[in-house]
Amino acid sequence: MTLEQLRIFVAVAEREHVTRAAADLNLTQSATSAAIAALEHRHAVKLFDRVGRRIALTDAGRLFLQEARAILTRAAVGEQVLSDLAGLKRGRLSFAASQTIGNYWLPQRLAAFRKRHPGIETPLVIGNTETVAAAIHDGLADIGLVEGEIDDPYLAQEVVATDTMSIVVAPEHPWSARDAVTPDAFGETSWVLREPGSGTRQLLETVLRRVGQTIADLDIALELPANEAVRAAVEAGAGASLMSRLVFATALRSGVLLEIPVEIPPRRFLMLRQKERYVGRAAQAFRALLDSENLANTSEHSAHDGGMGRRSDAYSATEPLCRRATGAAW
Repeated sequence: MTLEQLRIFVAVAEREHVTRAAADLNLTQSATSAAIAALEHRHAVKLFDRVGRRIALTDAGRLFLQEARAILTRAAVGEQVLSDLAGLKRGRLSFAASQTIGNYWLPQRLAAFRKRHPGIETPLVIGNTETVAAAIHDGLADIGLVEGEIDDPYLAQEVVATDTMSIVVAPEHPWSARDAVTPDAFGETSWVLREPGSGTRQLLETVLRRVGQTIADLDIALELPANEAVRAAVEAGAGASLMSRLVFATALRSGVLLEIPVEIPPRRFLMLRQKERYVGRAAQAFRALLDSENLANTSEHSAHDGGMGRRSDAYSATEPLCRRATGAAW
C-alpha cells in the first residue's frame, strides 16, 4: 500500500466518481481504476459498489476512508516538518474558506503572503461554514476561515476580523422608501437566502430569534448556493437579502442595490485549525501577516478618524480584530 494509492482512493471516495477523481489528480482514468483495483485485490476486500456508471463506498470502504484520511494527514504533517527545516523557501499551506471570505477577503491576503513567501504553495478550497469546519476537522486543509459559529471541541478558533452585514434590496422594492426597518417586519417581504450551513444564513437566524421568529416565518422566494447568485437575484427584484458589505459594495456604489437601515450585529471571521495538528512555520508566517495587517489598519483608522470611523470600500468592510477565542497558540 502506497501513499499514492491512498490519495487516489480518498479522491475517488470523496467524489464517488473515478473520472472526476482522475481529472483532479491529473491521472488517466485507467491508472486511477488500477490503483483502486490493486488495493482491493491485495487486501481481498471490496471498497466500492459499482452500479452502472455510479460507484458508492461499501461499509469496508467507509471504515477505510477514515483511516486513509488520517494517514494522509500524518504524512502531510511530516512533509510540513521537513519543509520547516528548509525555512520558508518552499512548502505548502492549504486553506479552506467559506464563500464571503474565500471570494472577497482572503485573496488579497494570499497574494500578500505569496509575495513574501513565493516558494509556499497556498491551495484554496471554497465551501460554506459547515463544509470548511468539516474539512479542518478531517485534516483536509491546514487553515480554515469561516463566518459562522462553530461548535467543535477539536478545533482551535480565533477571531481575525469582523464583517459588516446589511439588508439589501433593489431600488424599486417597497422598503426603499422607508427610513428604517425592524426585524419583526421581515415577514412583510420575500427573501433570497443562502443555503443551510452558510454563515450568512446563521446570522439571519440569530437576528430572527431575537424577535421570536424563525426562517420558517419568512416568505423565501429563492434559496441559492452562492453570494453572487443571491446578489443577482436581489438586483432583479426577487426580494430582500442579508449580505456582507464585501459582496454588495460595488452594486451599492452603482445604485443597483440599496442598503436598508436595520440593526444587524457584525459577524466574526474565525480562523480554524486542528488543536492537535502541528503548526508549521508557514502557518505561523500567515498568522504574522494578519497581525501586521491588523496593526497597520488600526493605526490608519486612528489617524483618519480617531479610531471610531469606518471606510466603506470593499477591502475595509471588515474591521481588524485579532484575539484568541480558545486560548490555543498558533
